[in-house]
Amino acid sequence: MSPKSFLLSDDLHAYLLGHCSPLDDVQRQLIADTAELGPVAVMQIAPEQGAFLQLFAAATGARRAIEVGTFTGYSALSLVRGMGPDGRLLCCDISEEWTAVGRRAWEVAGVADRIELRIGAGSDTLAGLPKGEVYDLAFIDADKGGYRRYYEEILTRMKPNGVILVDNVLWSGQVVDAEAKDADTVAIRTFNDHVAGDERVDVAMLPLADGLTVIRKR
Repeated sequence: MSPKSFLLSDDLHAYLLGHCSPLDDVQRQLIADTAELGPVAVMQIAPEQGAFLQLFAAATGARRAIEVGTFTGYSALSLVRGMGPDGRLLCCDISEEWTAVGRRAWEVAGVADRIELRIGAGSDTLAGLPKGEVYDLAFIDADKGGYRRYYEEILTRMKPNGVILVDNVLWSGQVVDAEAKDADTVAIRTFNDHVAGDERVDVAMLPLADGLTVIRKR
């Protein structure tokens, strides 16, 4: 598997994976099943990122989480495993085809009963959630133009000290390339600037995989 981080060589990525918690049969099969989809498989999170999500969910004691952008379910599997038997995860995605791959993996892993999957536009799903619902943890990894909308909808529903994790914030380094002016790059730059200046939160941007921002609601 090639590294998703533009900062890592193949050898260094292999070393990194060799020093994370090892993948189990469910994870390996899910990676293989996703690879069969072709080039779109690049949207799957990196294994080391999955290890981080699971560890982070466990360490923070999260029990209610929300994910926008589920794809084939690797991140959802990682989050719900970290939350443990009493954790519940709401997943938002637009694809029945891709999430069907994840559903199979969740069933095999024995966590399907802890995951609620809603198919439809993420912004609509989030806007329709009761204002009284509060979440401990969130993960955003969907269309880049929607990042700010998802962030704002989720932040209002996060408990104090709740954390939002956002993927692809370094965008293969294009965020600092003045020549890169495509819609996705501009959207990520705009989102990153918005979060960095948001006085409601504390922020740390990590060079994990394609960049992961950790946002704590004050």
